[in-house]
Amino acid sequence: MNEGTESTAQKSRWSDLYLKEDWWAIWLAIGIILVALIFFFSGSTIKPIAAKPPFWEDTSTIKAHFADKWPWYIAQFAMWLVIFTISIRIMGLSVKKYIPGFLILYILAALIFVASSWKTMKDYNMEAPLVALLLGLIVGNMLKLPKWLDTSFRTEYYIKTGIILLGATLPLTIIVHAGPVAFLQATIVSVSTFLTIFLIGTYILKLDRRFSATMGAGGSVCGVSASIAVGGAVKAEKDHLAISISLVTIWAIVMIFVLPFVCKALRLNLGVAGAWIGTSEFADAAGFAAVQALSDTTDQAVRSFTLMKVIGRDIWIGLWSFALAIISVVYWERKGAVEKKVSPMEIWWRFPKFVLGFFAASIIISVISLRYTGAEFNDVLKPELIAPIKTLRSWTFVFTFLCIGFTTRFRELARFGWQPLAAFSLGVAVNVPLGYILSAIIFAKYWKGIAG
Repeated sequence: MNEGTESTAQKSRWSDLYLKEDWWAIWLAIGIILVALIFFFSGSTIKPIAAKPPFWEDTSTIKAHFADKWPWYIAQFAMWLVIFTISIRIMGLSVKKYIPGFLILYILAALIFVASSWKTMKDYNMEAPLVALLLGLIVGNMLKLPKWLDTSFRTEYYIKTGIILLGATLPLTIIVHAGPVAFLQATIVSVSTFLTIFLIGTYILKLDRRFSATMGAGGSVCGVSASIAVGGAVKAEKDHLAISISLVTIWAIVMIFVLPFVCKALRLNLGVAGAWIGTSEFADAAGFAAVQALSDTTDQAVRSFTLMKVIGRDIWIGLWSFALAIISVVYWERKGAVEKKVSPMEIWWRFPKFVLGFFAASIIISVISLRYTGAEFNDVLKPELIAPIKTLRSWTFVFTFLCIGFTTRFRELARFGWQPLAAFSLGVAVNVPLGYILSAIIFAKYWKGIAG
């Protein structure tokens, strides 16, 4: 690569700061947190605009709520629309298509919150993200949705924004305490699952090694993001990348229902359950839907899941991409290998940037909380600052699960042969029990100690 080409490539990389969803999720989420802090320190709160339907048993409660709060729902919709539309426009997508699509998404999300707040739904643990997923799957597979709606289905954007907002509810002390354990556990699971899928796919089922590597990354780290990053690093074929993403989607949806059910059947501690789901789920969004199904009012499961999945496993995206890029260049692309070099900066370029936003959010709120005693934290900081951020986070999660449902077509997932499914499924057979052993036995005391 000559100097001019390298300069152009670096310039292109830095343009990610305003052209990539990873960075926009950071700017958006941190912006919300900073605005919340400005209101808080001025003696006010963003609580009104962080509106969400309350628990209800009869319709009079919900009618009274909307009769009083409807202006704030309009204001919240306008807030989301403005910040999402600005970023969508800068990223080069169609604003004309995005606005009507997001209006539909927001109205459906509001209706889902109403439904999931009903006592009967609560009794069956039908939390909003799960209801959103089911509705999306039914509509997406029974109706042919117009193509222009795809612009508003920004699954990765919504979930990454939500994860960063989640950082504001997770104290840095917990990250420092459990982070090393999360990374160690993630390393064991990531390496074991990747090698299982890669070796079986390549040497037993005779699949292309780039294909096997892409599937291995999707199953061992962070689903779609890892498949895309590693697929690009090893120059996997477009069809292979699509199949890998489809396999991740299939198993991620299966685990949304299976893992919470098994956790409840085994009566696992919520911290342990969250860690197991974080170790065994194949996508951040699906994992959050699964932990929400545990009906954890203390957020203990959400916290351990986040430590395990976001801090532990997602970091491996950059590491796997860098390592496999070198292997691909040196061993799989022998022709011209001497002329090609993989820069260590590839770890940074491929590192999931929203993880940095997550840490930043946690640090900001943790520093602020040092000024308050335990009682002041629970009586003032938590309800006036943290709770509204948590509510806005819930909206982003519902947007996410609606998008997953709308974009998952089961008939399209059935196109590939049995070999990729077999290789990936055997990886699941290693991932899930290994995750249980590590979460519920070996590192159980750490996950049980995650504060609610």
